[in-house]
Amino acid sequence: MFSILIGSFLLSVLHAIIPNHWLPVLAIGRREKWSAAETSKVTLVAALAHGLSTVVIGLLLGFLGNSMAQKINHFTHLVAPIIFIILGTFFIYRHHRHKHFQLSDVPQKIYSKNRIIIALVLAMFFSPCMEIEAYFLMAGTQSQWLVVIIAAMYVVITAAGMTWLVSRAYKGLLKLNWHALEHNAGIITGITLIITGILSFFIF
Repeated sequence: MFSILIGSFLLSVLHAIIPNHWLPVLAIGRREKWSAAETSKVTLVAALAHGLSTVVIGLLLGFLGNSMAQKINHFTHLVAPIIFIILGTFFIYRHHRHKHFQLSDVPQKIYSKNRIIIALVLAMFFSPCMEIEAYFLMAGTQSQWLVVIIAAMYVVITAAGMTWLVSRAYKGLLKLNWHALEHNAGIITGITLIITGILSFFIF
């Protein structure tokens, strides 16, 4: 349970700071001459939409994990950790193709503010974070409360992280190598999943 919580926390933080998640909102906010407060509010709404679709899928997987643990012997001890390791290996393999949401996903023509916000929210809603879903599956084998805790943690970290980063970046207070972070996000995600799988194999 501890490894699941730590792993899901790390991935939640990672995916809150990945530029693909919030940089398009920042770019559009500046293009449309929104204030820092307006841009932050739109980011919060988009982040909540992104978190909602991720959590909905996660809750379903949590229920599936609980069902599998009851029906299949060794699911928690063997099958679930193997799933983590396979997924981790897969994300490392495809890290250079990692894509959640890019500025090109949003209409570049001049539309009304409401249309732009709707486009942003829909784009974020239909690009859930699939990397963290394995944690929901594994959490379901342990406790339904653990699934709820991970869901709440993911939404809070995603919404708060993205909104804070946009507010800081809007004011020019962030001086980080975002390209390097984005490029290595898949590797970090994969390693986190593999370590969780290995720990789960020996702990459970």
